[in-house]
Amino acid sequence: MYARRRRVYFWMMGVCLALFVGAWAVVRLWSMPAAIAMCVVAMVIPPVAAMMANRRGPEDRWWDDPSGDPQSDEWWDELDGRKRRDS
Repeated sequence: MYARRRRVYFWMMGVCLALFVGAWAVVRLWSMPAAIAMCVVAMVIPPVAAMMANRRGPEDRWWDDPSGDPQSDEWWDELDGRKRRDS
């Protein structure tokens, strides 16, 4: 699943780059408002791409990661009713 999110991220960033380059290399010669609109759309893509790439899927078990505080980890393990495996 991580690979799919990564491909989507790079695809979206490629579209962003193509919009910027296309707007200022080609489209601006015929229509400045269209070039500016393309750049505005391209500005929105990077934050959306980052959010999509960094979202957690249902298969990501981020809540099982140790916090780094042994006492807290023991407390949570006891609360969950399981023993933590030492990695």
